[in-house]
Amino acid sequence: MKQRRQTEVAIAKSTPKSPRKAPDKEMVWIPGGTFTMGSDDHYPEEAPTRPVTVTGFWMDKYAVTNKQFQRFVKATKYITVAERSPNPQDYPGALPELLVPGSLVFQQPLHPVDLQSCGWWNYVPGANWRHPEGPGSSIKGRENCPVVHIAYEDAEAYAKWAGKVLPTEAQWEFAARGGLEGAIYVWGNEFSSNKLPTNIWHGEFPWQNLKSHPPRPESVGSYPPNNYGLYEMTGNVWEWTMDWYRSPPLPSKPKACCIPVNPRGGTSEESYDPNFPEIRIPRKVLKGGSFLCAANYCFRYRPAARHAETVDTSTCHIGFRCVLSN
Repeated sequence: MKQRRQTEVAIAKSTPKSPRKAPDKEMVWIPGGTFTMGSDDHYPEEAPTRPVTVTGFWMDKYAVTNKQFQRFVKATKYITVAERSPNPQDYPGALPELLVPGSLVFQQPLHPVDLQSCGWWNYVPGANWRHPEGPGSSIKGRENCPVVHIAYEDAEAYAKWAGKVLPTEAQWEFAARGGLEGAIYVWGNEFSSNKLPTNIWHGEFPWQNLKSHPPRPESVGSYPPNNYGLYEMTGNVWEWTMDWYRSPPLPSKPKACCIPVNPRGGTSEESYDPNFPEIRIPRKVLKGGSFLCAANYCFRYRPAARHAETVDTSTCHIGFRCVLSN
């Protein structure tokens, strides 16, 4: 704890001063600026790289925790999407046993499997933020872990209650980079599988777990912060952004003379998955990767990485954090 505090003090001294006092002690000032967003070297949906400017804003140091979300639920009596019965009209052809409250839970195979199958996911009735692995599991002892099984609507409701909003994709990526222009990871360009400063999969995904505990989110603040004082911006849990998903991110690469300021994503109509035209559920952009990302499967524990997720989806590896414009 003492070392973490010393690190935060050093970061605070080197970060440009905010125009006013922090809204709360769990937020840090992100000074804003122009940076190169995206990547031309990894997944196609990250390209093209383009110059983007964001203005200064406040951001939560950590992903929202179980303790914080529990406080919100107690104050508002909010019921998450995973705790509600799905509307059969929204899911034509769905099996009756799936039209019950629940969420997607990772179940580790015992042997190598086809990585195209996604067979490690199971819809578990009764799984939700209170019961991360389903009935019989709880968040006791995990109060400081990121809340999971959060659909977009849930994250948005919490943010509104807290007097904040969800970040745009550009805000999120700028903050995650921590001023390291063009770096592959939030900590730079070096990769050491023996000492990674983030919670990702160790071993061959999804069957070989080399960690001493089951794969799951770890307490916030378990790893060193980036240069802006933000913790676990990659790995641990995916984080919702407010932007509708569009691929490629921009209709065309902007000219150097016309750098967009505080850009937003596409429209809800553009966000539908063209591979499944029968599913009319729009998608938002997730950022950051999770504890289930691995070099052999999901190389998305990078600031530029992005993933499309339908707004009704909740899983054991999706959470969020909030921002506040000045």
